[in-house]
Amino acid sequence: MPRQSYIFTSESVSEGHPDKVCDRISDSVLDAFLARQSDARVAVETLTTTNLIVLAGEVRPDGLVSADEMEAIARAAVKDIGYEQDGFHWKNAEVQVRVHAQSAHIAQGVDADGGNKDEGAGDQGIMFGYACRETEQLMPAPIAYAHQILADMAAARHSGAVQGFGPDSKSQVSLRYENGVPVGASSIVVSTQHDEGLTQSDVREMVRPFVENVLPQGWMCPEDAFYVNPTGTFVIGGPDGDAGLTGRKIIVDTYGGAAPHGGGAFSGKDPTKVDRSAAYASRYLAKNVVSAGLADRCTIQLSYAIGVSQPLSILVDTHGTGSADEAALEKVLGQVMDLSPRGIREHLQLNQPIYARTAAYGHFGRTPESDGGFSWERTDLAEAIKAAL
Repeated sequence: MPRQSYIFTSESVSEGHPDKVCDRISDSVLDAFLARQSDARVAVETLTTTNLIVLAGEVRPDGLVSADEMEAIARAAVKDIGYEQDGFHWKNAEVQVRVHAQSAHIAQGVDADGGNKDEGAGDQGIMFGYACRETEQLMPAPIAYAHQILADMAAARHSGAVQGFGPDSKSQVSLRYENGVPVGASSIVVSTQHDEGLTQSDVREMVRPFVENVLPQGWMCPEDAFYVNPTGTFVIGGPDGDAGLTGRKIIVDTYGGAAPHGGGAFSGKDPTKVDRSAAYASRYLAKNVVSAGLADRCTIQLSYAIGVSQPLSILVDTHGTGSADEAALEKVLGQVMDLSPRGIREHLQLNQPIYARTAAYGHFGRTPESDGGFSWERTDLAEAIKAAL
């Protein structure tokens, strides 16, 4: 029997973290392609370091967004995040664009052929989705609170409500579970870039209300377990302090370690890449299973082969909390939603410029938006799943 009393920890990083700067740039480039052609193919990676931004990858059609435009997109993303430091400045950083046409050999395995073959998956791989009843968003509580602390700090920085925070920050939330339910924080860690001249004590008191406002009443950790900038001064941050790469925060992007991960990153990839679209679909299905009242926890695994349309396998695990047979659910989920790459994209309306907003504070547990953003967070499939069982 699984342990019922334990401490579980998840971390988040802000939009100004070096890796998240890269995710934001890659997804902004993706959005630019999809805004011009909804079936554009994009796989763009970004590297950042001291006053240098490098974009590399494959696109189709080549030239739909020019190299100059990609450079401007990168600069605009960095400016919006808030970097105007000597070592990393949106205006002064060197930008190199090494983006070229997609391989014809990849394209031949993915494209439909006009009627004889449906569009195949863009790669092989496994993808996981997860949902649970720990929060209103049906997300694990540690990652949900870790994201919200940083999102609120960033909002206050952008609005001017709080002076002194820099763009780069990290959080870590450790929650105590009793009888399998989170009941309070055992420790909280927040490290945030800050203006020169602020002391560690100053920053601690600036951060405190953001933590207390996010945690449920009475959940604050003991004072000696509340760590803010535990190494001391944090003035040099972002890519000037540490190089960044697209796709290096896959656990932050998903469930904070509370669920398995197939290993594929999301940012910079168009939705023919099942690393992204099938991970969204599996979260959508898991959330709808829990929303339908069929389980308190649900993990779903999908697997694909490059060039093959339908998933090779569907696995449902309700962790002993389900009221429906898992094998029956596996069959039903493949019936109520077309899980081919094309089917996922059409059902969730993924061929739209909706991705830059996903690059920080998690791809899951967000609010569905009217233009199709975070469509995988809807619970509109719950009744169909119940009816099909």
